[in-house]
Amino acid sequence: MGRTDRVVKYQASPRTSSRGLAFRRLAGALISCRMSEPLNPPAWDAPAPHVLAVVVADAHIDLMQHVNNVHYLQWLENVAWDHSVALGMRHEDYTRLGHGMVVRRHELDYVAPALLGDRVLLATWIVALDRLSLHRRYQFVRESDGATLFRGATHFVCVEIASGKVRRMLPEFTEAYTRGLTAS
Repeated sequence: MGRTDRVVKYQASPRTSSRGLAFRRLAGALISCRMSEPLNPPAWDAPAPHVLAVVVADAHIDLMQHVNNVHYLQWLENVAWDHSVALGMRHEDYTRLGHGMVVRRHELDYVAPALLGDRVLLATWIVALDRLSLHRRYQFVRESDGATLFRGATHFVCVEIASGKVRRMLPEFTEAYTRGLTAS
């Protein structure tokens, strides 16, 4: 994550109270803080997605005065990794196992612009998993009005890191990513 991203992580849940607990990453430390429910709670495309929040900074803005599309792609990676870690699959696990998930295809739909100062909720969830691949969906929502700004999908395949060749998912991958599988 870049230095310009201010982050708050929380797991959306039907059981989240209106004063849900959140975590803020400040100066490298994880500090808990209280956050109130947004005025317009997001209408998520999936039940209880994994959510990571970012605040749009100057570094995200392009000539058109909105977030440049390259940042959306970085945010896809950020929220996907954050979700993977929450499911128990870390960078270190990829290295230890000698396998990893790589992007085969992205589908990106830009619905509305994100602007300077917007707090954007990045949501992801896993919709399909088989012996070789994983399919993940995304929805980015502006917290202030609940407007969907972006929708996307990624098809990942499992590869052996040393050779770069597609390989079956190891049981550790299947176990971790099955925990994140949701209906969409």
